[in-house]
Amino acid sequence: MKVCHKCKRDVPFESRILRSEECPWCAASLHCCKNCGFHDRTAHNECREIGTELIRDREAANYCSYFVFVDGSRESDDEASKAKAKLAGLFKF
Repeated sequence: MKVCHKCKRDVPFESRILRSEECPWCAASLHCCKNCGFHDRTAHNECREIGTELIRDREAANYCSYFVFVDGSRESDDEASKAKAKLAGLFKF
């Protein structure tokens, strides 16, 4: 099951994701770091693959040859956004 990083909906692509592919629901780029299995916010250059080039916009389409679409959604991103929302709620008056 392939899931869009932005809208978290299933994307109906069974074959290889090309650079120009977009999510049919929200038009977000699918061939981007946020959808890659090697993407790791804690790793150097936010990528677990060695020797990758610096990519500034993690949500934009790129030409990375190491790209592998992550299977399923990333729960850690959801947990991080929930934690940030709680933290922001602490400082609202």
